[in-house]
Parts: sequence; structure tokens; C-alpha cells
Amino acid sequence: MRLCVRLLAWISLVGCIVIDSDYNVAMDDEVTPSPTSSAKRKERNCTRDTAIIDKLLNGTGYNKFRIPKDDGVRVSVQFWVQAITSINEITNDFEMDIYINEMWMDPALNFANLNPCKHNLSLSHQVLDRLWTPNSCFVNSKFAEIHDSPFKNVFLMLYPNGTVWVNYRVNVKGPCAMSLELFPLDIQECFLIYESFNYNNQEVQMRWSNNPDAVIVMTPIMLPDFDLIKISPTLVNAPYPAGWWDELHVRLTFERRYIWYFMQAYLPTYLTIFISWISFCLGPRSLPARTMLGVNALLAMIFQFGNIMRNLPRVSYIKAIDVWMLMSMTFVFCSLLELAIVGYKVKNEDLLKKRGSVCTKKPPINNHVNHLETSPTRLCRYDQRLILPMERRGFLYSIMARIQHIRHLPPEKIDHASSFIFPACFALFNIIYWSFYYNKKLRHMAQLKL
Repeated sequence: MRLCVRLLAWISLVGCIVIDSDYNVAMDDEVTPSPTSSAKRKERNCTRDTAIIDKLLNGTGYNKFRIPKDDGVRVSVQFWVQAITSINEITNDFEMDIYINEMWMDPALNFANLNPCKHNLSLSHQVLDRLWTPNSCFVNSKFAEIHDSPFKNVFLMLYPNGTVWVNYRVNVKGPCAMSLELFPLDIQECFLIYESFNYNNQEVQMRWSNNPDAVIVMTPIMLPDFDLIKISPTLVNAPYPAGWWDELHVRLTFERRYIWYFMQAYLPTYLTIFISWISFCLGPRSLPARTMLGVNALLAMIFQFGNIMRNLPRVSYIKAIDVWMLMSMTFVFCSLLELAIVGYKVKNEDLLKKRGSVCTKKPPINNHVNHLETSPTRLCRYDQRLILPMERRGFLYSIMARIQHIRHLPPEKIDHASSFIFPACFALFNIIYWSFYYNKKLRHMAQLKL
């Protein structure tokens, strides 16, 4: 019995101690506030975004038509290239989507003393209409607009020290200085000029961002005809009647992908020329087949040349593809000329064989005058009288002798010689053509500092 009483007394004592300790902990919690509660109290005491904007724009007499600083505003600019969608040789322009980042300091928008709830304010694009902006634009663009799907793509952020950051997502179409002399081995340049439209450099100084790259390509540019090989941002001071303006120039350099043109123009041309040489192996008597082969090859090349030129602008100078196609058609045309010479030689041989067979026969006795004038024997004697004597020495005699030797070559030998001369001349033309235009391309790249 005494043991039970003592056990109950001990349990009661332990319970009192636990309750007292819990009470002390609770009191300590009430006396010493936690960091979370202090942060919440501070958040309740901070200034909301709407109150800050109302205070800055309405309570301080902010004027959006006044330049923030009397000594001029420095505007830092950076481009983010999202995509380059097309390059058009006919209209000499290109189209791309970019993000334009502008940052400047406006002391009138300093809200560090207002105890803001956030370190920066992300605001709607409608607020931008109430702020001063440098009114910058692309002065050489053919077309430019801010994307508005599903709403106007403008990002605005204010920092406590008064820094304004504006980001526009813009679709712009700019000019290109197209030079097609090396086409399809050409390198093209396109330009954009970005400046403040209203303020000269005494009021607004446009500068590229201090980041390592003033123009950043967000994703790899994939174009069907060109590769983007270089982007060059520069700062240019341009004179105007109202003063000097800071212009931010962007030069985009593109190198044409010539594989498609090689497959569509050069390779078929090679095959067409090789097919035209098959006529040399058909023999001099296969005139109909050789004629059809040569004419079809020439027509196919003319059609191919017209198909390529249809997608290019009309220019007053000769392009590399023009030289190639014209020389290729010349080779096919020369094979047709060779066919005409061989056909003439074959016809002449047949005629001479007939005359020779008549001349060897004994002429019939007939005193009719008309018969004597037109007999084959008379023709043979007349042909022999056409051979004029020539002194067998001197340069002129050697030239005439060579010409006479070539004229008397049989058609078989002409075909045999052509089967070697034509490929040799075409190979020489290829060496000259490719070395000339490739070296010219290298010199052009050196001028562009690529």
C-alpha cells in the first residue's frame, strides 16, 4: 500500500515538471519572436508595387518628356538573335526575330527609400507608355514590328536605384548588299542600324552592352541556302543636320551553301557533257543518232540554265555560274560542229568514191557538146586543174600544208582525235575555273576579315 502511494506521488511530481517546462517554452516563444514571424511582419510593413508606381509617377511630378539627366543618358543595348527566317536574293533583304534589350538610369525612378517588398519590379508594357524612353528604332529597316501574340511582347523591369530595363521581341526585315559575282561561291552581308530617332548624342549616348557579346545568338541558325559565319557589332557616329547621332551597326555575314547548286547545276552539266562525247564513239556513219544526242544535250543544258537563272535577280555583270553554263554549252555546241565536219567529210568521201570510179572508166565516144562539158571525166580533169602550184618553202607553205593535211583527214581520225582533245580541254577549263573563283573567294574573305 505504501509502495502504491509513493508511485502515484512520483508520477504527479514528474507531470508537474513537464507541464512547467512546456509553459516556459511557450512563454519563451512569445517573448522571443522567430525569424519567420519577423519576416512576415516586415513584409506587412513593405511597400507594394502599385503603391511604388503611384508614388513615382503621380506623387513626385514625374515628366516622361524630360530627359532624366541634363548631361545626357547612356543607353546600354544588347541584341538576342532568336531566329533568321529567310534571305532573299530577289529583294535583297533578310528577315529575323530578335530580342532588343535596353538599359538606362533614370534617377526620378529611384525607389530604394520606399522600402519595396521586392528587389525589382516587373511591370506591364502599359506602364512603359508613362516613362521616358530613348525612342530608338532601326533606321534602315524595310519593315519592323513588335510581336503581339497573344499580347504585346514587351518586358519592363525597374530596379531600386532607378535602372530601367526594357526588352522588346521584334520581327525586322533589313537590307543586304548582294554581290553575285561569285555565285554560288559567294559571301553575302546584311546590315541593321539601330539608333535613337529623337535624340542626338548630346542627349542620348547609345552604347553596346559591356557583356562579352553585344549580339548573342540564342539558338543555332539553320537556313537552307546560307550559313551564318560572323556577327560584327560596331558603334558609328553619324552626322545629321541636327547634330551627331550614335548608331549601333550590326553586320551579319553569310556564306552560301553550294552543295545544292553543285547537285542541281554542276553535276548534271558534267553528265550532259560526258553524254555529248559518246557521239565520238558511235562512228562517222551514225549521223542521225549523233545528231539527236547532241541536240538533246544542248537543249537540256539550256533548260537547266534557265531554271537556275529564274530564281536569281537580273544583274548587269557576269556571275560564276554564267561562265560555267556558257562554257559548258560551248563544249556541247563544239561537239555538234565536230559532227557537222564529220558528216561533211563522209559525204565528200562518198562523192569522191563515185567520181573516182567514174574517172577510172574509159570515157564513151560522144561528140555532143553538152555531154562533154558535164561528163565525169571532164569533172575529174577540172578538179585537177584547181590544184595550184606553190613554192615548197617558207612559212606560208608550211601553214597551207598543215591545213591541207587536216582537210584530208578521214572522219574516223577526226572522231578519234576529238575523243582526246575535248576531254583535255574540258579538264583544263575546270582547273582554270575552280582555281580562279576559289582564289577570288579567299581574297574576298580576307577583305571581310573572316
